[in-house]
Amino acid sequence: MSEPETCALPLGFTDRMRRLLGAEYPAFLASYDKPRRPALRVNPLRLDGIPDGVRELLPFLAERVPFTADGWYYPDDPALRPGRHPYHEAGLYYIQEASAMIPAALCPPRPGERVLDLCAAPGGKSSQLGARLQGKGLLVSNEYVAARAQILKNNLERMGIFNAWVLNEDASHVADAFPEFFDKVLVDAPCSGEGMFRKEEEALRQHSQALVRQCSEMGAEILEHAARCLAPGGLLCYSTC
Repeated sequence: MSEPETCALPLGFTDRMRRLLGAEYPAFLASYDKPRRPALRVNPLRLDGIPDGVRELLPFLAERVPFTADGWYYPDDPALRPGRHPYHEAGLYYIQEASAMIPAALCPPRPGERVLDLCAAPGGKSSQLGARLQGKGLLVSNEYVAARAQILKNNLERMGIFNAWVLNEDASHVADAFPEFFDKVLVDAPCSGEGMFRKEEEALRQHSQALVRQCSEMGAEILEHAARCLAPGGLLCYSTC
């Protein structure tokens, strides 16, 4: 199978994916020629649960994302611009790729638990975790880059997550401060951007095997610190695009 014309994938990436996926590689490659399916996640904290009439409030919603109760696909229509809608500014929903909703769905916190999102900006997964806490317990959302930590704080405020503590720290410092403290820990580690190839040309331009190795080593280090934060019997989820 030839590489898809719609996305000139880096050779090193396709070679590695062919080795990793084996017989599943052709289907993976063909997915790059399928239309994009933008998605958003409605906010139960702003909507008092997920009401049956949410599609009356947001008529552009198309169908549910199957693996999370509050995820919806919407048409890939530039005229929609849901990020400019007043309901977006009011925190009724968060624009988020469906695949990005998976990690928080795999480690759903219960109200009253202590939860850590160690690489949290811009806040999609943190706000998803915070919504599940229902204002009870504690969410600690950490972001190493100061400017991104400010964006994270703004998004958590917009989504009504008021039991959150936003940190701008190295992961090792978080582990030193919170040993065996959290019931749930999410690590959405910095990555080489391969999940963004269809969405951002910059991800294609900057991709290299050196970047892959650098991100792999960084992710392994962060994961070690995350494990130190996990309480006995807790659940840790590691993800990267």
